[in-house]
Amino acid sequence: MPALVHQFDWPDRVVVGTVGPPGSRSFYLQVRDGARNTSVGLEKEQSAVLAEKIDEILGALMADEGNRFSVPAATPVELVDDEPLDQPVEEQFRTGLLRLGWDPSTAQVIVEAFPLEDEEEAPEPEDASEVLLVRMPVGTARAFVERTRQVVRSGRPLCPSCGRPVDDGHVCGAPDQL
Repeated sequence: MPALVHQFDWPDRVVVGTVGPPGSRSFYLQVRDGARNTSVGLEKEQSAVLAEKIDEILGALMADEGNRFSVPAATPVELVDDEPLDQPVEEQFRTGLLRLGWDPSTAQVIVEAFPLEDEEEAPEPEDASEVLLVRMPVGTARAFVERTRQVVRSGRPLCPSCGRPVDDGHVCGAPDQL
């Protein structure tokens, strides 16, 4: 049976956002094109690595003297998106594997998200039952990186002694706090 593909070639919006209070947040990659909207669940760490790797792609393009594409060094003002996730957030699947690429024919960063099939590991991409395929232009990719980094950092504050997130029951194990 062929995989169900949620494909967005020129999305109106592609963001990482959260639902829930710091310490209990659920992360989502959400894509919208017109009235069509898809959300897939991510881990916080997946969100951070996704932003880092997209930034690396953009940085490599900027450093490539033969690159014919204009890659913004900062987020274009018109692409800043600080709005919450579109509601209701309905998780299509929980992401197990992410794959990135670059399409020079359209100057787009490509993100593919594959589901966890058995809650333990992601399938090989060719065996996946479902996939989210997002193609975003470089300006949108730059905005995506900035927003995702802000979302990841906006959780619970870190303890200055042990570096772990501080919550109501925080007991620091740092030597100077015992």
